[in-house]
Amino acid sequence: MLDNVGFYSYLFACVSYLLLGIVLLSSSKADKSGLPVKAATIATFIWAALIAFSYFSTEVPLQAIQITEILRDVAWCFFLLKIISPNKNSTNISSSIATRLINSPLLLISIVFILSCMILLMSSSTLGEPSENLKHDIPLIAWMVFSIIGLLLIEQLYRNSSKEQHWFLKHLCLGLGSIFAYDFFIYADALLFKHLDQQLWDARGVINGIAMPLIMISLTRNPNWSLNLQVSRQVVFHTATLTGAGFYLVLMSGAGYFIRYYGGTWGSVLQITFLFGAGLLLFILLFSDKIRSSVRVVLSKHFFSYKYDYREEWQKFTHQLSEHELETPERICSAIGSLVQSKGGVIWGRNEHSTYHLLTNWDMAAPAISASHLLEISEFFERTEWVIDFDEYKLTPGIYDDLNLPTSLLDIPNAWLMVPLLFNAEVYGFVLVKHSDIQKNINWEDRDLLKIAGKQAASLLAQYQASQALIQAQQFEAFNRLSAYIVHDLKNILAQQSLIVSNAEKHKHKPEFVDDVILTVRNSVTRMTRLMEQMRNGMRGTTPVPIDIKQLLKTVIQRFSTRLPMPKLIDTELQAFVFADNEQLSNVFSHIIQNALEATEEHGSIEINLCCSPSSAIIEIKDSGCGMDENFIQHRLFKAFDSTKGLTGMGVGAFESREVVRSLGGDIQVTSSLGSGTTFHITLPLHNQTPS
Repeated sequence: MLDNVGFYSYLFACVSYLLLGIVLLSSSKADKSGLPVKAATIATFIWAALIAFSYFSTEVPLQAIQITEILRDVAWCFFLLKIISPNKNSTNISSSIATRLINSPLLLISIVFILSCMILLMSSSTLGEPSENLKHDIPLIAWMVFSIIGLLLIEQLYRNSSKEQHWFLKHLCLGLGSIFAYDFFIYADALLFKHLDQQLWDARGVINGIAMPLIMISLTRNPNWSLNLQVSRQVVFHTATLTGAGFYLVLMSGAGYFIRYYGGTWGSVLQITFLFGAGLLLFILLFSDKIRSSVRVVLSKHFFSYKYDYREEWQKFTHQLSEHELETPERICSAIGSLVQSKGGVIWGRNEHSTYHLLTNWDMAAPAISASHLLEISEFFERTEWVIDFDEYKLTPGIYDDLNLPTSLLDIPNAWLMVPLLFNAEVYGFVLVKHSDIQKNINWEDRDLLKIAGKQAASLLAQYQASQALIQAQQFEAFNRLSAYIVHDLKNILAQQSLIVSNAEKHKHKPEFVDDVILTVRNSVTRMTRLMEQMRNGMRGTTPVPIDIKQLLKTVIQRFSTRLPMPKLIDTELQAFVFADNEQLSNVFSHIIQNALEATEEHGSIEINLCCSPSSAIIEIKDSGCGMDENFIQHRLFKAFDSTKGLTGMGVGAFESREVVRSLGGDIQVTSSLGSGTTFHITLPLHNQTPS
């Protein structure tokens, strides 16, 4: 009837959405708003017009009104899904909310449930009649589910939008939220009182019409609706409490209905028993710490947005680990502590004996803990990979199985969390951080972040420990190399002294021999004194100076003047200077000439020649000895500790000679063949300053 307030209520809604549709179709921004919002507006207009027409005509079938209402709800829900879906041009497929929705068990269950309800709706009685049996209550539940889904989508949209996006989203959320909330209220009231309240039904049109300007404001402020929201990785909806409570109540109510209508004479007893069992189950869920914590973790992981922006956290954590202001152990303590707003910590690391020792303490007292207790803690970490919360351990130690933390560790002031540093499934260390002044407790997400950060820090700790071991090995290697060189020099000095002793009986009455002995001993004492200084300083050689190569060669040859064949320097007028340590370079030439003497018969020859290129001095030492084959030159001549002289050889002379020449920027080349002698080509860079 035309005097019915419901007619004017729905007529108001019809006109409102007709105006909205005209604005969307005629506006210059119409193309940007997209098809979903236009379809939802048209569906709402048809729904309101059909209900308004039903007030003065009985020829409008109830099924037609129900179908248009379903189309209206589906269209608005699809519009909301379209908003929170990523841009079509986005290449980040993994962040697609639509993809996650399709894979969501919650959505699949909802679709099956809603489709079933739609089938039941087609056969239901008029909405205003009281429900006399179960099949007339299920359609009301279906309408409630529709409104709950709409509210969930609206909450999802608003929760996962930024503060800047709230400016144009808030009016849309208020408008559509009021529509779905009012629908939920109507059908919940009808389900409770077994009939649909006519006054609530009549006012529904005005409520929908009032929401239209809010929707229009949002469309005006952001016509393209491209938000690219970031939500939970596995399940879209965040309202875990609402969803869980809703499923619990629906299941309890559904079971109660079946017991009531199909229980027969046992119905009352079964209903009482069921209610008691449901209450007992709820009591167990509420008061079981383990069940509640497990459920809380599952719900937090799948139904709530993450606490951290992991990209930002990982960048900050990596930056702290890469800073060089602190030593590596302190950087690890600082980086892990910063994740939970802690400003102090202690770190233990594993040594080469697979025991653990204190590496450093950062703004926290270092505890005295035995090696056995540290090993026990490491075994617990290797077995569980858990983060130890000292507060939790003190209250409920049973959670940590058979872990027995020492009193000296528990008594540390402000001790809070112990984080394992795992690398390749092995515990390389662990970090104890002290209580934060800001963050008082941690949840599952903090624990996951600390564990993965500990694994990242463990790789840095393993690298640090390997570097320390390498430095130590290099120090031993340098000392061993220096010792080998010094022993080799001592061997040469010993050879000179042995030569004096062997010739003493024969030449001791000759003044020339005595003079030569004194000169040789003086030279040996000088060289041994230098060797002792090198042992003390840990360095080979002295300060480099400009050296006259020709004069140095004459001095070295003079040392072998009593040996046959006598080395001969081909005299030239050439003068060349190199910048080197006099003793080291002298040892190079001495070693090569010594080897040439040992390989050459007394009637043979050893010739030394000096020539120059524009940038280098070239010294050739040529003998007519037994020679060497190519394989020996390539693989054995310059190999350390490889000697052909048996017990009298060290095997470091040729190696040291080449190392010295190469350190000066030169090189040694060898040309030889068996039975044809050997030629050493020594190239040294010329010094650009000639001494005055």
